Amino acid sequence: MNAPEKEARLTKIKDQERFRTIDDILAFAIKKEEEAAVFYGTMIATARMPGLKRLLSELRDEEENHKKLLLELAEGPAVDQEPMKVTDLRISDYLVAEPPHPDMGFQDLLILAARKEQKDVQLYSALALRSSKNRHRKLFEFLAGQEKTHKLRIESEYEKQVLGED
Repeated sequence: MNAPEKEARLTKIKDQERFRTIDDILAFAIKKEEEAAVFYGTMIATARMPGLKRLLSELRDEEENHKKLLLELAEGPAVDQEPMKVTDLRISDYLVAEPPHPDMGFQDLLILAARKEQKDVQLYSALALRSSKNRHRKLFEFLAGQEKTHKLRIESEYEKQVLGED
């Protein structure tokens, strides 16, 4: 077994240990949503443009709503959610995200936010591929779909506000 295969195998073992139950997966996802809401909330405090503050507030609210959805899933008897079919505009896929800063412009914020959501899509998609249990795989696919909807909203805003298309 070569080094990359060994690393992939160890990562899969660690993921399986971390995600033994649906509750483990939901707790992880809820923590990710909390971190995202805090990220956007922190950016609100430092942003200077009113339009930027409004967008950041909306993004924070989306993350908090996503957390509520996950909490409802955790409390309910069934967690077999179907993954969503979400269009990927791929606008931000090749754009470079600047580190966050107080003077960040609207365009840079949209790029940063879209890239962040894409990373979450990739994380949940990778975890779905590594899941040995069908229920876990379906839940990770559902979570990836939720993150895709966030990315689509941000990229749609980018298309409208930056590229000037309807």
